[in-house]
Amino acid sequence: MAAASSDAQTARPTRLPRSARRKQLLAAAQQIFVAQGYHAAAMDDIAERAGVSKPVLYQHFPGKLELYLALLDTHCDAIIAKVRSAMLATQDNRERVRGAVRAYFDFVDHESEAFRLVFESDLRNDPSVRQRVERVEQGCIAAVTDTIISDTGLSQASAELLASGLVGAAGQSAQYWLAAGRQTSKDEAEGLVAALIWRGIASFPLQGGSSAGTPPEIG
Repeated sequence: MAAASSDAQTARPTRLPRSARRKQLLAAAQQIFVAQGYHAAAMDDIAERAGVSKPVLYQHFPGKLELYLALLDTHCDAIIAKVRSAMLATQDNRERVRGAVRAYFDFVDHESEAFRLVFESDLRNDPSVRQRVERVEQGCIAAVTDTIISDTGLSQASAELLASGLVGAAGQSAQYWLAAGRQTSKDEAEGLVAALIWRGIASFPLQGGSSAGTPPEIG
């Protein structure tokens, strides 16, 4: 009997810390949502993919929508952080532009499942989902706006307009590149888009009257 009890204890799954379990559940949910879409996905499927019981899943997320929104929040925060990091990583504005473009291309290339969840969701009409998708755009625009204001002294409204152009061009180009089947290399695509954006934004002088720099050569 003692041996049987010992075997049962050995077979018992390892209890993960709450943060590690949450990460595991989110990873399993992402696979199910991407494969099946939100509406067809079931909490049973997610629990099975994660290797846990439904009660364990419900301990962390009270419902499917809450689980889906938690996934969106994770990825939305990540891409905003990448764009903000690109702005803070250097004082070279040409490199800042390239870094912002790279953030979007990295997102659609390395995290294509996350990209589909955020930008191709079959739940886009839900207000809570739409609000998170809009938050990505607004968060990235805010990160770029702060840098433009600091460097050029433009008004908030003018800087936001320029930032929206940069973010829109980077995001749309990255999405098109992925949808078109990556017909150019990622590095080349990033360089082309960054050069296009830089040729426009470099015409705005830095504070103090110095130029923003010479637009880079394509290639």
